[in-house]
Amino acid sequence: MSELAGRRVLVTGGAGFIGSHLTRRLVGMGAEVAVTTKYHSLMDNVRLVDVWDRIRVIEADLRNLDSLAAVRAFRPQVVYHLAAYNHVGDSFTHVQEALDSNMKGSANLLQSLEDYDRFIYVATSEVYGCQTGFPFTETMTPNPISPYSIGKYGGEQYARMLMEQQKRPIVILRPFNAFGPYQSQRAVIPEIITDCLRDRPIHATEGRQTREFNFVENLVDGFILAGEQPAALGQTINLGSGQEIAIRDLIRMIHSRTGSRSELRFGSLPYRPTEIWRMAADNRRARELLGWEPRVAFEDGLEITIGWVRAFIGEFTAPGSGLHRLAAWRGPD
Repeated sequence: MSELAGRRVLVTGGAGFIGSHLTRRLVGMGAEVAVTTKYHSLMDNVRLVDVWDRIRVIEADLRNLDSLAAVRAFRPQVVYHLAAYNHVGDSFTHVQEALDSNMKGSANLLQSLEDYDRFIYVATSEVYGCQTGFPFTETMTPNPISPYSIGKYGGEQYARMLMEQQKRPIVILRPFNAFGPYQSQRAVIPEIITDCLRDRPIHATEGRQTREFNFVENLVDGFILAGEQPAALGQTINLGSGQEIAIRDLIRMIHSRTGSRSELRFGSLPYRPTEIWRMAADNRRARELLGWEPRVAFEDGLEITIGWVRAFIGEFTAPGSGLHRLAAWRGPD
């Protein structure tokens, strides 16, 4: 039985993509789970519809200290902090929101909670930015190059300060790019899958830059271990497979696996001015301290995700689907 069973566990951003997968796993393990969300509305949190009646939903905006009273009242024993402004590209036009959410929101939460057994701060691989060494190791000096990653690194540093000065029981995780069911179509993999399934033209850069992509359930495995393993306390740990793929190869793989007729327009988009050209994790620390390794291969995770997006599009567009019937419902006859 997991050490998290029966414990009060808080997941900030629990209705988000990764947070919802983590929340569902924790509920299944027997934890008493609370999630924070800006609005206590089932309509806005469909990712959790199957466990909605088994979790505590706390309406709170972490940027507002006054709204954290309900979080304190829950008295969490374990905290997973995932709530964030999480779109790298859009953060350049939403600078204040990205910094407030990721830096100030994290500091507010860490200030508000003190009596916990473990706090897992979910950082990001984006804090590495452009490096001369490869793959990215936890000992490298971070070089965040977007408002999103600067805010996340600021929150990480605040957590590290509390670890060092007050001996707070904190773990810092740096997950690399995630993908899987329920991810927003603003993320690269579901966006490409959706366009391919609908035979839309695929607009892309030349796609020479590489990323590594991790199936969401593999990352959740690491999150759970970070909440259990004694060796994780006080550590900064990458979570990633260490396998990189060029974006152009990713697009071609999805194009082939979906049987798409989409035109591939490489070079139709410019690279970002602050493009990170290579990204992959050195995951030795996760393997040694957590005993973690990815269970689901990238190709298998991609097939699962394609199947989920295909089913979602079917429900969203089919006139006879339950979603369409609900949209057309005007009350009892």
